[in-house]
Amino acid sequence: MRIIRTIAEVRDVVREAKHRGTSVGLVPTMGALHEGHLSLVRRAREQNDLVVVSLFVNPTQFGANEDLGAYPRDEARDACLAEAEGVDILFAPPVDEIYPDGFATTIHVAGVTEVLDGASRGTHHFDGVATVVTKLFGIVRPDVAYFGQKDAQQVLVVRRVVRDLDLDVRIEACPIVREADGLAMSSRNVYLDVAAREQATALNRALDAASARHRAGEREGEQILEAARAVLDDAGIHPDYLELRDAETLAPVARVEGDALLAVAARVGAARLIDNHILRGDA
Repeated sequence: MRIIRTIAEVRDVVREAKHRGTSVGLVPTMGALHEGHLSLVRRAREQNDLVVVSLFVNPTQFGANEDLGAYPRDEARDACLAEAEGVDILFAPPVDEIYPDGFATTIHVAGVTEVLDGASRGTHHFDGVATVVTKLFGIVRPDVAYFGQKDAQQVLVVRRVVRDLDLDVRIEACPIVREADGLAMSSRNVYLDVAAREQATALNRALDAASARHRAGEREGEQILEAARAVLDDAGIHPDYLELRDAETLAPVARVEGDALLAVAARVGAARLIDNHILRGDA
């Protein structure tokens, strides 16, 4: 595995590989790799000749009072994990390589960025995501890029960028990977102490309760959400949001007829965590 720091070098390596007809898969990450990330790497490894993992804590998607400074970083550990999974290139640029002096361009996606995490964290968050992902696509020129379904809104934002800007990359969303107790894997889980770690399991239990009500035949959104609220209330969790949204447009859903995204975000202990389930319209 090669660790590459510069845009010019990674472009040269990928260009040479593509000249030989090599397919390229990209897994964009902010590091602090866990089994969720590694599941994306394995999918990329199965489907591509060359696998690139980017390792970049993107400052533009963090707000002024968020955890940019505290975000977990351990490049040596990440490199060992990536190499063990057969990654070919670990692209780990410094901030000024991605955002040089005078950088003045932002990609803004209207609509799907204005609700859920966009409303909770601010529109800067998805502007930062869209901008850095667009840059990575231009640098690496992947055939396929892999994202986790835990960040369901992010996946929709990236797909909209690809569609609207006619970028030649396929976006593949991979299933959420969970701990044995149901907690969605996240780099921010390391912030949780023992008590908060136990409390955090209520997020998926709440979604499970709402999903079970849907599977039992309930279609009214408020009744489905009430099942989740009861679990969160019992655990002492006051969510940033708990909402039902159309799984493609993120329009509000009052009654589940098609596929719906059941999404939650909450601060638990020192961590802000997100999770979601998809409620299928044909269930």
